This record gives sequence, C-alpha cells and structure tokens, in this order.
Amino acid sequence: MNPRRIVKKLVPVKLFAKIEPYGHWLEAILAQIIYKFPARNLKVIGVTGTDGKTSTSTLIHELLVSNGFKVAMMTTISIDYGDGRGPIPNPTRLTTVNAFALAKSLKKIKGLGIEWLVLETTSHALAQHRVWGVPYSIAVMTNIHHEHLDYHKTFANYLNAKRQLFVLTNSNKHGYRTGIVNAEDENADKFIKSIKNPITYGINKGDIVATKIVLNPSGSSYVATIDKDRYEIKCNLPGSFNVSNSLAAVLVGRTIGLDKSQIEKGIASLKSVEGRMTYVDEGQNFGVIVDYAHTPDSYKVIFSEIKKLAKARIICVFGSAGRRDEAKRAEQGKIAGEFCDIVIATEEDDRDIDGQEILDQIASGATEAGKQIGENLFLIHDRNEAIKAAINQAKSGDIVVLLGKGHEKSILTNGPQAASLRHLPQDDTDPRRVIKLDFDEVASARKYLKQKLNS
Repeated sequence: MNPRRIVKKLVPVKLFAKIEPYGHWLEAILAQIIYKFPARNLKVIGVTGTDGKTSTSTLIHELLVSNGFKVAMMTTISIDYGDGRGPIPNPTRLTTVNAFALAKSLKKIKGLGIEWLVLETTSHALAQHRVWGVPYSIAVMTNIHHEHLDYHKTFANYLNAKRQLFVLTNSNKHGYRTGIVNAEDENADKFIKSIKNPITYGINKGDIVATKIVLNPSGSSYVATIDKDRYEIKCNLPGSFNVSNSLAAVLVGRTIGLDKSQIEKGIASLKSVEGRMTYVDEGQNFGVIVDYAHTPDSYKVIFSEIKKLAKARIICVFGSAGRRDEAKRAEQGKIAGEFCDIVIATEEDDRDIDGQEILDQIASGATEAGKQIGENLFLIHDRNEAIKAAINQAKSGDIVVLLGKGHEKSILTNGPQAASLRHLPQDDTDPRRVIKLDFDEVASARKYLKQKLNS
C-alpha cells in the first residue's frame, strides 16, 4: 500500500481534503528534483476546460506534426512521445498522471530531442500542484461548466483551479505568456485577466470568428477571420463545437508563427479523434455515434448537433459514474428526455455505488421531461445489453447515440463487498469494492449491429 493510501485511511476526510494538495505539491517538487527538471526548455502548450480538451489538444498536436515540428502529446485518450510511433493509447484512466509518472514521461520526451509538448491539463492536476515545474508557454481554455464538484466542492474552486493554468503560463517569462480563451464562455474575463497576452476566439464573438460555416456529418468548413487575415478551414471533426475547438488551434498556429497555408493544412490533416463523435458503420440504414460526452452541458451541445442530422428518431444510451457528482444525474436524464425519442439509462463506471440507485436518479430527470418507463424510457443496467436494445429498436433514419465511455477500454463495476464497504472513501484499487472489466463501446456496437444485420 502506498503512503498516500495509509494517510487517507488514518486522517479524517475533511482534514485530508485540506492537506492533500500540499502532499501532491511536495511530491511534484521531489519528482522534478529526482528527474532533474526534465521539462526545462520544453515549450509546453496546456489545454484545459470542461469539454473539448482532448479534441483541441489533438488538433494542436496534428497542426504541429504536419508542419514538421518535434512534438509530443499527452491527453486523456493517447500519448505520443514523439518517437515516430505516433499516438498510443493512454494506459491509465488519468488525463494528467501523478507527478512522478509525469516527470518520468517528460524525461523520456526530452531525451528524444522533442521541442514541443501539448499537455491536456485537468482541474485536479492544477489544484493538486501535480504540474509544478512544467514550463507552460501557451494556455488554452475551451469552456468552463459545472463538473467535478464532488472533488472541488464549489464551482468557484473548480473555476479557480482551471485558471491556475493561465497563472502558471503567465509566470513563465521565457515562454509566449499567451492565453487563448473562448470568448463565448461566460467566465472568459477571469482567464483573460490572468495572462499578459490574451487572444480570444468564438464562432460569433472573439478576436477570431468563424463565418460561412458549412456543417456535415463528417466535419465542417468555414472561414476564420482575425484582423485582415482570412483562413479557409476544413475540419474533419463533426459538430459546431469542433468549429470552436479548431479556432483555438488556429490561434496556437498564429502564436507560434505558422503562415496561412501551414495552418489550413494542419487543421485539415487530422482525420478523427477516437471516441469523439465516432461513427460506427456496418452498412446499417441508421446512424450509430459514440462520444465521450458525460456532462449536462456537453449533452445539450451534442444532442443539439445530432438533432440537425437526424432524419427520424434519436435513441440515446448513457449512464452516470459512481463516486462523481450526483446532482448531475437527474439533469442528464432531463436533457436526454427533452432531446431524445427513446432514453436508455445504463451503467457507466458504478465503482462501488449501487447501480440501480444511479439509474433511478437518471430516470427521475427523464420522467420530469415526459418520458415513461417501459414506453420510451428503459433502465438496463448491463451496458452491453443496453447497447443491444438500442440497436435492435433502431429503424431506418434513426440515430443511436452512445455517450459517456468514448475511447475507454474498461468499465468499473461493483466488487463482491461493495455494498458493505461503500461507506469508506473512494478506492478504485480495492478489488473487494471495485472490479475493472474490459469494455469497448465501439466494439460492442459493431457486434450488435452485425447480429442485427445477419438475423
């Protein structure tokens, strides 16, 4: 058992919550010293926000790679050390790993002669000082909505944690000290005021805006305008939210000195991001989309986009994670109930929490939106069975939307003693309480599509 778990068991929960960030901070300092400050002279682009971090990070990474930069990337779904192998799956469930793992990766990246790093950076990592010693040069904020309040307790704490990326970037006098901010986010000003060189973006508002937008199921095209410069952008990631994400990438390109053709080529070179608006096609006459969306705000965005594409019904499958913000569950159900014709609530990493309780909380919101259990609202705990049910109900022109798992390759479910031990603080590594099972959303969808097509 590691020292942190021992302390967590011995120290009262409220006291541990207060001292935990300082323990992470000390760990980060030690890691940097032991690995000899491995990020020194790296040019780091940090990307934070509630939604869109991974897509934006991947767009920026591809922008740099396609233009010959020596660049590495660390995101929720993948890691690219810049060693020529390209992105490989992130073996952890962590977007930003612990301080020692991060320092070790930074040392490997630096040893390969890499000059740039795109680092997706979470509120947890910032609040816990895990990224102490990382020389951020450019910071990007995608959007800020209510999320992770189970940890941060208040939205103000969450917002301030995100803002720390800009504070850290501003303190790096050897970097660009540039902050790229979504002007259409209501909290934009707090980020703009935290950095020396702010630049804003937005579809309709910002230093750079998008016009002549054409959306289609495979992506978008638009004209980005800033000052007297115009960029003709082709983005292969579907949805208007990816117009916004790609605008952020355009600004990164401008900041580091890329010209018009380099930026246009770089954005167009990214073909997809795993688990983000991923289409699953086995020749069926209805759509199946897999996406990692798991917050109420991301539900509103993605359902609004899918509504534009749907020729018939929308059938959604989703759950809500255990040991996470309980308040959002009913809200997720309500939003799904308002946008979708059929709602199927299922598991999404219950951990050691009662799965039926989570489904009932989701159902309370869906019924408030007018859905009726057994008619257009179904509670199917087994996620594979839920996907099967959705696909079997789908008809020509429908769109089946599978939300919450995206790229992930596992699911966390109750261990044999989960019920009797759930009064204890969260510990996903305790096999008595939590079992990790292999699970692949796209593979599951393909399996049941093939079964339906061959029946």
